[in-house]
Amino acid sequence: MAEMIPVTAQPEPADFDAKVRKKGLAYLNKKGILLDQPLPEKTAIEPYWCHCLTDLHQAYGGVCAYLGVFFERVMGASSVDHFIAKSTLAGQAYEWSNYRLACSTMNSRKREYNDVLDPFFLAPNSFWLQLSTGHIYPNPHLAAQPRRIVEQTIERLGLDDPACRELRARLYQEYLEYQLPSVYLKKLSPFIWCEANRQGLL
Repeated sequence: MAEMIPVTAQPEPADFDAKVRKKGLAYLNKKGILLDQPLPEKTAIEPYWCHCLTDLHQAYGGVCAYLGVFFERVMGASSVDHFIAKSTLAGQAYEWSNYRLACSTMNSRKREYNDVLDPFFLAPNSFWLQLSTGHIYPNPHLAAQPRRIVEQTIERLGLDDPACRELRARLYQEYLEYQLPSVYLKKLSPFIWCEANRQGLL
């Protein structure tokens, strides 16, 4: 399940260690880059994580962890978001557990910022949705501090910008208009399904 609803971490693929981690760690060692330190400024490293992008897309059902909408792998919009930025901690560059499936738009907005809530450790019902407009907002029952963190995530990722609103509203409207199965809505956008379910509209 995804978008700003809890995402369950999926097991590391059997061949991940061979095709990503070992190659990556050997590369960092060769370059003299310390694993427990930030990458040296303006240092680019080998993107071995790209070798597991198809695995990541399959493991998370093709749903962007931040936008919460399914996207096809063949469209080329998939990307590996390093939740802990590579620039912050080099040793996390080649770790499956640090990867979040993200569409290229969300990944480019998150960048190296550390003020975005981690979908792996998100409390349920932190984000609410106005289905008719696509407006996303913090659960009004949250205490002030967690509500502010939810607001920061919305702002940082642009989750409530007009394009994101239009997408969510359109997906829900199409679900209604074409009388689509709720399981299809769940596959297409788990967050919209979750909110429709919470609001008793499925």
